[in-house]
Amino acid sequence: MNNTYRLLLLIATPKLADKAAEMFLQKDLPLQYRLNAKGTASSEIMDTLGFGSVDKCILASMVPKSFGNEMLRLLHEKLRLDAVNSGIAFTIPLTGVTNLMMRMMQSIEEKSQEITEGTGEHPMMENTYTLIAAIVDRGFSGNVMDAAKAAGAGGGTVLHSRSIGGESATAFWGQSVQEEKDIVLILAPRGKKVDIMSAISEKCGMHSDAKGTVVSLPIDQVMGL
Repeated sequence: MNNTYRLLLLIATPKLADKAAEMFLQKDLPLQYRLNAKGTASSEIMDTLGFGSVDKCILASMVPKSFGNEMLRLLHEKLRLDAVNSGIAFTIPLTGVTNLMMRMMQSIEEKSQEITEGTGEHPMMENTYTLIAAIVDRGFSGNVMDAAKAAGAGGGTVLHSRSIGGESATAFWGQSVQEEKDIVLILAPRGKKVDIMSAISEKCGMHSDAKGTVVSLPIDQVMGL
């Protein structure tokens, strides 16, 4: 596949997410997903960042790399991602897709030139950020953010989820695993990745009350930081 496809993610206020969803539909982006989230687990962090509301939405869609670049520019321009309490848009490289999805992506690539006009030039930060995901028992997202902030992170986005395969995890770790989970997403500079992940693991790892795990994903390009 030559690493030509991307997962496009937008984390924004519900109002801006509505506008972005309309843009996604206009561009015929396939398999769009919308998730409700919280901007951060701590009101103190929100006050520090100057955000007025913790309510956030995550929009996700798969796109060809070139189309994703133009969509990032469009989102930056139309949603004013450089403004306070707006949002962040970024892409994550994909290493595999089904044949059906590949045909969809090829169709989108043929239309990609249609969205280049009038987008303007906005600087995208390339290969300088990473996405850290911490999965902890419900109610411990604040502990994650406290540890991450102490290690140099800014804000985060919290998703509520439910684990499956709990019996296997219990057998492996030798202790009970809560089904209700919080997923904390943190976009951080690559240079701070190890410190932030280590801080989260030390405070909220599997052998703590949070029963947490932490992973990182590469970020291709980002708008809104």
